[in-house]
Amino acid sequence: MGADVRHVADGTYLVHGSHTNWVILTDGDAVTLIDTGYPKDRRLVLESLAAVGAAPEAITAVLITHAHNDHLGSAEHLRATYGTPVYLHEAEVPHARREFLQQVSTPEVLRNAWRPGVLPWAVHVLRVGGTEQHPVAAPEAFPVADGPLDLPGRPVPVHTPGHTDGHAAFHLPDAGIVVSGDALASGHATSRVQGPQLLPDMFHHERARAVASLDVLAGLDADTLLPGHGPVHHGSVRKAAELARERASRPPNAR
Repeated sequence: MGADVRHVADGTYLVHGSHTNWVILTDGDAVTLIDTGYPKDRRLVLESLAAVGAAPEAITAVLITHAHNDHLGSAEHLRATYGTPVYLHEAEVPHARREFLQQVSTPEVLRNAWRPGVLPWAVHVLRVGGTEQHPVAAPEAFPVADGPLDLPGRPVPVHTPGHTDGHAAFHLPDAGIVVSGDALASGHATSRVQGPQLLPDMFHHERARAVASLDVLAGLDADTLLPGHGPVHHGSVRKAAELARERASRPPNAR
C-alpha cells in the first residue's frame, strides 16, 4: 500500500497512513511535517514527501500534536538523521522523551476487546510497531508562546488537553483549516460512528478535559478539519466540534 496523499488547499496535504494521518505544509521548497504516523509508517512518510515534490532534508520542523506512538513514529529518526527540530507543547515534551506514558495500555485494550473493531485494530497496531517506543532524544517546546510559528504554513499551536496533557491542534487561519490531531476525529477503526467525534473513551488520558477542549476547537474560525484519524471534514469546524460534544454526552451504547 502506498501513501494516500490528498491535496486540501494550496501547500496543504492530508496523508492517510496505516490507520493514522499526518499533514504536510509546503512553502516553496520548505516543508512543515505535522505528525509522523506509526514507527513502521516511515516508508509511507517518505513516499508522501516525494509525492509533493519534497525531500526529508527539506523539512524545516516536525510538529507533533501529541506523543502517542502512532503520531511520534518517525520523529526521532528525522531529528537524528537530518537534524530536524521536533516541536511540541511544553507539557508534551517530557512525554515525547518517555519520562511518562499517557497511552492506552494493553490491559485496557484487552478489557475492551469485545467491542467491534478493537481486536483487528490491535493486530494492526502490533504489525506497524504501535507498541514500540521511539522516544525523541531532544524534543523542544514550541519556539513562540502565542501566535503563528515561523514555519511553512504559519501554523498556530492551540493547546487542547485531555487526550494527553500537552495535546495541541494547529490552526491555519489564512487557509481556514484546523489540524486537530486526536482532539477531534472523523472516524477510527474502533468506532462505528462516521463524522466528527471524540475517539473512544479508552484512548483519552482525561476524557473530561478532552470534551472541554472541543469548546476550544469550536472557537477557531475554520471550515476544513484535518484530523489525526478519519477523512478530511469539510464544513464549519465549530459545528463539527459541537456535534462531537453532543455525541460525547450520550450514553456509550448510544453514540
